[in-house]
Amino acid sequence: MAPKPPICFSLQYIAFLVLVCSVVSWAIPHSQRQTQAEPSYLKFVHNATDFPSEDYYDYVVVGGGTAGCPLAATLSQTFKVLLLERGGTAYGKPNLMTQEGFLTALMETDTFDSPAQGFTSEDGVPNARGRVLGGSSAINAGFYSRADQDFYRRSGMNWDLKVVNESYEWVEEAVVFRPQLRNWQSAVRDGLLEAGVDPYNGFRVDHVVGTKIGGTTFDSSGRRHSAADLLSYANARNIKVAIYASVERVLLAASSPYPGSGQAAIGVVYRDRTGRYHHAMVREKGEVILCAGAIGSPQLLFLSGIGARPYLSSLGIPVAYHHPYVGQYMYDNPRNGISIVPPIPLEHSLIQVVGITEIGAYVEAASTVIPFASLPRSVFIRTPSSPLYLTVATLMEKIIGPLSSGSLRLASTDVRVNPIVRFNYFSNPVDVERCINGTRKIGDVLRSRSMDDFRLHEWFGARNFRFVGPALPVDQSDQAQMAEFCRRTVSTIWHYHGGCVVGKVVDRDLRVIGIDALRIVDGSTFSISPGTNPQATLMMLGRYVGVKLIRYRSING
Repeated sequence: MAPKPPICFSLQYIAFLVLVCSVVSWAIPHSQRQTQAEPSYLKFVHNATDFPSEDYYDYVVVGGGTAGCPLAATLSQTFKVLLLERGGTAYGKPNLMTQEGFLTALMETDTFDSPAQGFTSEDGVPNARGRVLGGSSAINAGFYSRADQDFYRRSGMNWDLKVVNESYEWVEEAVVFRPQLRNWQSAVRDGLLEAGVDPYNGFRVDHVVGTKIGGTTFDSSGRRHSAADLLSYANARNIKVAIYASVERVLLAASSPYPGSGQAAIGVVYRDRTGRYHHAMVREKGEVILCAGAIGSPQLLFLSGIGARPYLSSLGIPVAYHHPYVGQYMYDNPRNGISIVPPIPLEHSLIQVVGITEIGAYVEAASTVIPFASLPRSVFIRTPSSPLYLTVATLMEKIIGPLSSGSLRLASTDVRVNPIVRFNYFSNPVDVERCINGTRKIGDVLRSRSMDDFRLHEWFGARNFRFVGPALPVDQSDQAQMAEFCRRTVSTIWHYHGGCVVGKVVDRDLRVIGIDALRIVDGSTFSISPGTNPQATLMMLGRYVGVKLIRYRSING
């Protein structure tokens, strides 16, 4: 007898789910939203309109995101620092400060102002980037796990692993917590172990093969802590943070008065919300450090005249330095998985458990509680006196690497407009193989006893999952069907990186090759994603580079 096909909701209903996700924050009663004390770092955060038209600093850090905040905080212990952030602050915004607001923050986007700036790659996959103090660490799912050892070997950087570990600990003391597992996450943990993703490693922030509970940047009350909280470590006398400051280009000049000398960064030009221009200049031995992310940093290099000469000339941008690899080697880890509507109510949970396999994939899970309303003016359904809620539970896999890569180019010379990006998902067959392995592992988890409670009772005693969107192929041994599923259902897990990779655009110390006093400290320098989730490594990186710069300057002046 042929296997019975899984139950799936209609495409119209899937569209409805997407729409109602945009009101997920309604599920948080105002009485339960605790008023939080104002963060201490806000005393040195000001609107860019309050800044002078020109000022001088030891370091100008462009991008108050996941790496930029810890970098600026660290450098301020010794030097005068300006941190420039194009967005505002997350404080006082429930959709950013609570995990229940995660979906709303990602979906409520606009062109110039929203904390999450949406974009769709040429592959047709919707994506997002942070536009708020804290960067993507202020809009993500909060999972925290350190990089795998292979990342350090393959990243191309000169790592001091003692300082790496100290930097992780510095971050973790301020913003990392142990999550409390409930129904769905506990079942996924047990299902992973039944599926052979062992051993069980308990709560760990380091990268170890098996199943573990990772760290989270949401505390026990559900409040988010982002990279912006690391600014509390800063020396308030030495740091200024300008929000709503849109950096338009890096200012370059000859590095010496002698003919034939190279170029050096001497500052940046940024614009405030009123359109007024400001110049932030660096003092002698100072630097401009780009922390604008995998989309923003290559974009700023292009707008500053650093890139492939023919390409820049075609846009009418004066060429300051011919750099053919800017915007190349763009990567995004594809996400594939399934979602179900369980027959029992579940908690709202973002990623807390991960299965770290040896088959090139990581398995994670989430559950979302969505307000569910009946159609207005229905003559058959009486409007309930209290809200109804729908739970959607998700199992997903992310492949390591990836090996497939694409490129970035400008859509406009207006820095506020997203560049055009193509990631070329699954163009490398190794990535396809890893996805097949990961999705098969999801199938193993679904067949585990731990998932029995999430099956729907049907006629004649049968039990099955109620899928939202595509189910896994029935015959998961069929390589072609599994590969087709990977390509057809690809989405992002928001771990894109590259565009200014080590050895191509920056050297092993993250200095831009051919340009003095210009450095890039963010995920654009990565050619491989660090472990299961990159935010831990990016926050570590900001602290790490700050410590190394202070030590270097203390020896060399």
